[in-house]
This record gives sequence, C-alpha cells and structure tokens, in this order.
Amino acid sequence: MPRAKQRTPELRDRLLSVAVQTLTEEGVTGFTTRNVAAKARTSTPAVYELFGDRAGLVREVYFEGFRLLRAHFDRLAATDDPRADLLALAAAFREFLCGNPVLSQVMYARPFADFDPTPSELRASASVREFVVERVARCVRAGALTGDVTDIAHAFVALVQGLAAAENAGRLGTSAGSVERRWTLALRALLDGLR
Repeated sequence: MPRAKQRTPELRDRLLSVAVQTLTEEGVTGFTTRNVAAKARTSTPAVYELFGDRAGLVREVYFEGFRLLRAHFDRLAATDDPRADLLALAAAFREFLCGNPVLSQVMYARPFADFDPTPSELRASASVREFVVERVARCVRAGALTGDVTDIAHAFVALVQGLAAAENAGRLGTSAGSVERRWTLALRALLDGLR
C-alpha cells in the first residue's frame, strides 16, 4: 500500500489514533514520530506538517485522552442516589486509568520532557472536571457529603488517581481481593469522612 501523500483530516485522525495506540502498546520509549508515521503508513514529514513536532503530537494525544475520558464518563447515567453515582464515577475513572496507564500518564503525570501543558491546554480537562464537580455537588445538595464542592472534587480525583497509579504499578496488593478491599476502604473513608 503506498504511503498517503495528502495531509487530510482523515490522515490527521488516523495519525492521532495510531499515536494513542502506539503509546498504549509501546509506552513512552516507543513513542517517536517516525514510529507513529510508519504504523500509520505515512511519512514523518506528514506528522510534522500536521502536528508541528513531536510535542504537538503529544499535545493532541493529551487532548484525545480527555475526550476519551469524558466519553467514558458520559456513559454513566445519573440515578436518584448521588453517593452511588459518585462511587460509579470512581469505578469508571479507575477503569479508564487502569485500562490506559500510559495515556493516563500523558494526561496527569506528563512523562514527556518536550511537552508541558500551557493554561489553555490544561483547560482541555475542563469537561472532565465539570462532570466530577457536578457529581460531587449532587452529593452535597443531597446531604451525603458536607464541605466545599471544589475541595471535595479535588480530594476525590487525587484519591482515585493515586489508587489507580498504585494498582497499575502493582503496589496495591497481590490479589484481586486485596486490591478491591483497599479501593473500597479508601473510597468509603473519604465519603464517610465527609458525610
């Protein structure tokens, strides 16, 4: 199959998809513009033309991560039990972070030295943040949690991210039962402590 010559939106979308896949399969060390271009069956100059440089490609992967996470959250239906909905959100967040550990690093830990998000890029996470804040606000309005909504949302996200990072690194336990028990303990401690 000949390499694509036109810099089309379809090529851009394919490159972005391949970039996310390459990051997932090969990690940070395998994430080069040359590798992504080869896997997408195009040229390295095409990557540079569409994304500027590797940092530009990483920037788009960063944005794509938050789009994917928000789409993951959008599958969660709201019920009449705000606390259960917040626990369902924690489970969905965990599923995403543990299912996409390297992508999650790009989104939250920034493993690439040539990519440091600017304030405008940090706003890419706004729709995810708003979703979390709204779920926390429902709990506060219902009396299931007490405190500042933003503070609670930050604590919730930090707890889920920390637990997921520990799980991804194999530091949360040696059995599925112990991992589940520690997730339950931590989430219950947070939510019960703020009740």
